[in-house]
Amino acid sequence: MNPTNPMNPTALIAEDEPLLAAELQAELSRQWPALAIVANVAHGAAAVEHTLALRPDVVFLDIRMPGLSGLDAAQAIAEDWPDDAPLPLLVFVTAYDQYALQAFERAAIDYLLKPVQPVRLKQTCTRLQAALRERAETAPSAQPSTAAEATADATLAQLRALLASHGMAGASPAAAAPLRVIPAGVGAAIHMVPVEQVLYFEAADKYVRVITAAREYLIRTSLRELLPQLDPARFWQIHRGTVVRADAIATAQRDDAGKVHLALHGHADRLVASRLYAHRFKAM
Repeated sequence: MNPTNPMNPTALIAEDEPLLAAELQAELSRQWPALAIVANVAHGAAAVEHTLALRPDVVFLDIRMPGLSGLDAAQAIAEDWPDDAPLPLLVFVTAYDQYALQAFERAAIDYLLKPVQPVRLKQTCTRLQAALRERAETAPSAQPSTAAEATADATLAQLRALLASHGMAGASPAAAAPLRVIPAGVGAAIHMVPVEQVLYFEAADKYVRVITAAREYLIRTSLRELLPQLDPARFWQIHRGTVVRADAIATAQRDDAGKVHLALHGHADRLVASRLYAHRFKAM
């Protein structure tokens, strides 16, 4: 992996409207000629695939895209990003003022409103160029610098805040009271599974695996629909596809790559917390 070169920066654009994507690319070429657009994709899944493969310095993500939203794509990128490279700088593009929230005011993540205005884009480019220069200055170090780690932590914290914001991650409104029992179909029978017996939930295509100490169930719902119905103080999201009951965690151990591995009480399964949620497992 080559260190970031501020003289030859790269970017990816993810925008499902071809005309808007072309306009953004053209305006970027005028305002930042050195920026090379390595891919221009039309949906979230392609944004994740190409970003992980090409490792651009900057990613422009439309928030509303088919399939994975821009926020979902950013979450997937952050969770699957290799440990030996700095996270790309993220810029969200949206047609809705409601997405220009306080969370965007910090420097880790920027946003642009459609139609993108040249003056606002110039401000974004200036911020990105400064961030890339700072990153390049610390790149020769064998170990990640304190500044680089702080920038990555700020990006992840801001992304978590955006994902948790009402309506932005596509989640259902929170239930009036947390679920206490989960009806799970097993053949012709419906098993009423007490939520306090659940060790963890895991997304499995269009289903969710419900794991207890005694057995496993499949429920026909998505983790996205289920999550707002769970008590957030008791159930922690540790990955975009995994939610664990906090008091079912026996130990959390960080490996050399920074990943956190979880052992559970009364169950042999081991879970891994993504870098987006590893902040939960720091000693007090």
